Formats: sequence, structure tokens, C-alpha cells
Amino acid sequence: MTDATDKLAAALFSEVFMTDQLARLKVSHTLPKGMQISHFSVLNHLAHIGEERSPAQLAATFHVTRGAMTNTLAKLEWAGHVHIRPDWDDARRKFVSISPSGRAARDAAMVAFMPVIADVVRSIGSERVRSILPVLRELRTRLEEAG
Repeated sequence: MTDATDKLAAALFSEVFMTDQLARLKVSHTLPKGMQISHFSVLNHLAHIGEERSPAQLAATFHVTRGAMTNTLAKLEWAGHVHIRPDWDDARRKFVSISPSGRAARDAAMVAFMPVIADVVRSIGSERVRSILPVLRELRTRLEEAG
């Protein structure tokens, strides 16, 4: 790798890390009381896929430990936002689905933070945002492949 490539990589990741931190801060301040980004992320994923997932599948999807996902799911279940049921074929496994309350909480969160995100996109410009999405997706894909 060349010195110029190293500097470019450092600049890219510096921007990605700072953008991630600022985006999480903005979104977390607009989420409904008691909801964390991890809670919203799980609810949003379950709402989007429309199918049950095991805690292990969710942990793999979000690149977190099973323990971290179990903690998040326990909080979501306590709030009534997810249903957790045993696997009828293997009692050691469980399945998670979003509840009507969880869907409503996810929708309320979207209503709360979408204006903030939409304003950022408007200020940058839709075309410029569209042009960077393929690069960001490829970056994510390559990082996932790297393990």
C-alpha cells in the first residue's frame, strides 16, 4: 500500500467513524423516551423482513454477541415490543417477532427522526446522496467479507 493510499484510507475511516457517531447522537436524541438505537434497529429489521428470527440470527445480522442481543431482546420483550416464543421443534431455540406495540413504537421513532435525516439529505442534495450510496454499500460489503 502506498503512503497516499494509507492517508486516503485514514481520511475515509475518520469521516465514516465521525459520521456514525454524529448520526447516532442525532437519532438517539429524537427517539421516543426509553428507546435506544439498538432497540429501534431490531424493531426496524423485524418490521422490514416481516418474519420471525432467532436471537442468534439477529445477533449475526447486527454483528453483536448473543449476550448483547439477548439483553436487547429482554428489554424489548419487557416493553411489549417483541414476542419471543420457543421453537416447537427444538425447545432450546427461540423465535422473535415484532408485536403490534413494537410496530407502533418503530413507526413513532421513524416519525420522530426522519425530519432530521431528511433535512440533512435535502441540504446535501438527493443526487449527491444517491451517488455515494453504492460506494458506502460496497464498503460495508467488503468489511463484512473481511470478517
